[in-house]
Amino acid sequence: MRHVLASLARRWLTLHEEIKIHSWHLKQQTKAVAPRLVEAVGIGPDTAAELLLAAGDNTDCIRSESAFAKLCGVSPIPASSGKTNRHRLNRGGNRQANAALYRAIIVRMRWHQPTIDYVTRRTAEGLSKREIIRCLKRYLAREVYRLLPPPSSPPGVVAKPAERSPLAA
Repeated sequence: MRHVLASLARRWLTLHEEIKIHSWHLKQQTKAVAPRLVEAVGIGPDTAAELLLAAGDNTDCIRSESAFAKLCGVSPIPASSGKTNRHRLNRGGNRQANAALYRAIIVRMRWHQPTIDYVTRRTAEGLSKREIIRCLKRYLAREVYRLLPPPSSPPGVVAKPAERSPLAA
């Protein structure tokens, strides 16, 4: 039993070191590609990388901030009935990008004073936390779109595949 536990501990330490190396590389590459995006409040290297992946995979589809919002699944869809006038989020789009926006919003709701003030104001207006998060995600998608780097090649042009990292082998 002791041998098994020691083996597991060594494996954990090895994996932990590998994670630290990959995290460092991700941070450096993300900062190099989109430094303004990483500097935004609530958006760290992992969230920025997820949003860059979503945008980078679909550069030919993203021609406006509303297209980016739809890609992230944060475009509003009317969900009114009777006298109630409200919206819900689009269920489609890139779920990982949507989750990245959600994580950034949760951080901002706790630490970013303008967002805290917005949440307080909208709560006083009678909106639920879910509706406030919907509005904030749409706002953040608009902000992120402005912070994304421009596409490196015109739409329709296929870029050469990137060289593989020695760590990917």
